[in-house]
Amino acid sequence: MKQKFTITGIVAFLALILFSTGAFANKTSVKIVVPEKAEAGTEITIKIEVSHMGNSRGHHTDWVWLKINGKEVKKWVYTKDSLPDDANFVLEYKIKADKNLEIIAEGDCNRHGSKGEDKVTVIVE
Repeated sequence: MKQKFTITGIVAFLALILFSTGAFANKTSVKIVVPEKAEAGTEITIKIEVSHMGNSRGHHTDWVWLKINGKEVKKWVYTKDSLPDDANFVLEYKIKADKNLEIIAEGDCNRHGSKGEDKVTVIVE
């Protein structure tokens, strides 16, 4: 009886660990930092703040992309041999603001995926 209880406890514990890992998964997140408004014809810098706890050869941010007005304009790719500099890092992209800019960015962890896109709009006057 005692052995049956022990085996049941171990199986329950393993099931709990197996099904709860998604809740603790470390997904890559991004935050876009830009001015709310820009003067037509000026150059603005788009900053993408990327966050992912730890970047090792086996567990790291593997890509971050940037779309402006529906078109992918830049994709940064990382591998086990070319890792990001730190767990939190900033990417920059410069663009001339000729019209309103809908900016979308997303990053991905090679094991756990993404926390989703960040999206902002810059009004060009």
